[in-house]
Amino acid sequence: MTKARKTEAVAGRTYSAPALSKGLDILELLAGQTDGMRKFEIASALGRSLSEIFRMLAVLVDRQYIDFDPQSERYSLSPKMFSLSHRHPPIKRLTALAGQMMETIAQRYNQSCHLAILHGSDILVIAQIDPPGNNITAVRLGAQVPVAITASGAVLTHLWSDQEVDELVARSPQATPPLAKKYRDNMRMVRDKGFCQCASPIVEGVQNISVPIFNYGGEVAAALTVPFVHRLLSDHQSTVTETCQGLLEVSRELSSRLGAQVAVTETDG
Repeated sequence: MTKARKTEAVAGRTYSAPALSKGLDILELLAGQTDGMRKFEIASALGRSLSEIFRMLAVLVDRQYIDFDPQSERYSLSPKMFSLSHRHPPIKRLTALAGQMMETIAQRYNQSCHLAILHGSDILVIAQIDPPGNNITAVRLGAQVPVAITASGAVLTHLWSDQEVDELVARSPQATPPLAKKYRDNMRMVRDKGFCQCASPIVEGVQNISVPIFNYGGEVAAALTVPFVHRLLSDHQSTVTETCQGLLEVSRELSSRLGAQVAVTETDG
């Protein structure tokens, strides 16, 4: 991104809001930065002068949308945007309904589980529950991972057209040809079986099991996923098949509570 978008179309008309555009550009830029950025780095990345962004940064810090570390002189996105997204009624309802069911999954199968939604070309983890044991393999709450390299992504997009999938893969540099092929194979698995089960491309030895959660319109609202690990020294060890069956049951129940009329395929294993 080099320059702020100068106009936005609203109901067939165009309006100019330069200050708002600058602020949104800063938020979008910092959203992709793990370690934050210094003022001159932000100005350079946006093609702006320091004087143009100085007041915007001050206001965003004052409103707590971004944090400023005086020691490193770096600005970073604060948790406020994440907090606001959870106050959005559809997401708030989804996480409220899923919470107890996810707790049950974690306790019953001794596995962590997380709930993800689409966020551009990424999945966004909006809820996460740890298992009762000491050894945990989990995805961080708020994590964003490219759609095309995740089981959750295959579940979230399994109803997409071939053209939409091709466009998504083209926007994802992490989706190498082998991973892109696996992504498409996983989507076909969801269409055929109602769930995705695949080896994690990120952590060796982890089997990702993911199921769709549908809303009242029959659209995929979220993906519920367990990064399944086999614990060698555990009195509480479930199987992949048992865990998959449990996830399918939760998928049916949660989708029903969201008003969906869907038939989730039973696992045949």
